[in-house]
Amino acid sequence: MKPLIVTGMSGAGKHTAIQILEDFGYSCVDNLPVPLLKPFVDLNFSGKIEEDFAGEADKERMDGVPGEAAAKQDASAKYAVVIDIRSGKNLGMLQSILDELDADGKGFEILFLDAEDSVLVKRYKETRHTHPIAGAKRVADGLVEERKAVAFLKERADFVVDTTHLLTRDLREELTQIFVDRKEYKSLLLTVLSFGFKYGIPQDADLVFDVRFLPNPFYDLNLRPLTGNDEPIREFVMKEQAAHDFIDKLYDLITFLIPNYIKEGKNQLVICVGCTGGKHRSVTLANAIFDKLQTKDAPYGIRIEHRDIDKDAKRGK
Repeated sequence: MKPLIVTGMSGAGKHTAIQILEDFGYSCVDNLPVPLLKPFVDLNFSGKIEEDFAGEADKERMDGVPGEAAAKQDASAKYAVVIDIRSGKNLGMLQSILDELDADGKGFEILFLDAEDSVLVKRYKETRHTHPIAGAKRVADGLVEERKAVAFLKERADFVVDTTHLLTRDLREELTQIFVDRKEYKSLLLTVLSFGFKYGIPQDADLVFDVRFLPNPFYDLNLRPLTGNDEPIREFVMKEQAAHDFIDKLYDLITFLIPNYIKEGKNQLVICVGCTGGKHRSVTLANAIFDKLQTKDAPYGIRIEHRDIDKDAKRGK
C-alpha cells in the first residue's frame, strides 16, 4: 500500500487524524524530518519496514472481522507520516522530494487537513498552544504565513478534509470512508441545515433560504407539538404547490453551483433553510431537498442537520 503523508494547517486535527489512522492499523510517525522522507519511502518499497513489523503483525491478524478491525489485518503494510509547518525551512525541500518520488514511480498519498482561520484561532485560544511559526506575533498572522507555505501541499493532495464543522466522530467517519471502506473520495461535503430565524442565521451559512412564505402549522393546535419529521406536518407543508416549486428551483440552483464550487476547490457547502422557529416548515423542506440531492453517483458527500428542532420544547413552549 502507498505510504500516506498527513499534512495541513496547524490546529486542523492532524494529531486526531493520526490517532484514528492508528486505530485503522497504520504505523504512524509524527513530524518526520523532511530529509528522511525519501529514505522512508525507499524502505517501504523495498519491503524492509514490512519485514520488521511482520512478525508482530501476524500475531494480531484477524480473519472475518468487518470494519475498522478488518483494516488491522494488513497493519504491516500501512504507514503514515506527518510533515507540516514544524519542519521549518526544510519544508521548502519537500516539493522537489515529492517530484523525485513521482519520477521514480514510488507512489504516495497526501491527506491535507484544513479549517477556516477563525476556527483555527479559536482552537488555539481554547488549548492555549503556541502556533509553530507565530512567535511573538498573533496566531492569525502565523496562520497567514503557514497557509502560504503549505499551499503546494494542498494542491498536490489526494484528499482534502475540511474540519471546520467536524466533530471527532465526523472526522473518524470521513477517514473510515477514505482509508477503510476505500469509497470514492468526494471533496465537497454538503450540509443541509434547517434553522429558526428567531434563533439567528447560522454563522457558517453559505446559502440561506427563507421558507416563511408557506402556511405555518404552528397555528394548528393539533400540529404545533409535532415537527417536520412527522408525517402530518410533511403533508401540511407539501400540500402547497409553492413548496414543490421551491424544492425544484432550489435543486436546479444547487446542482448548477456544485460543479463550479468543486472546480474552485470549495470543500464545504452549508445550505440553510429557515422558518420562524426551525421546527416545522424548514425541517420538512430541508428533508425534501436532502432526499433529492442524495443520489448514489453524486460528486459530493451530504449530511442533514436540524439545528433548532427541539428548542421550543426545551423552553417549555
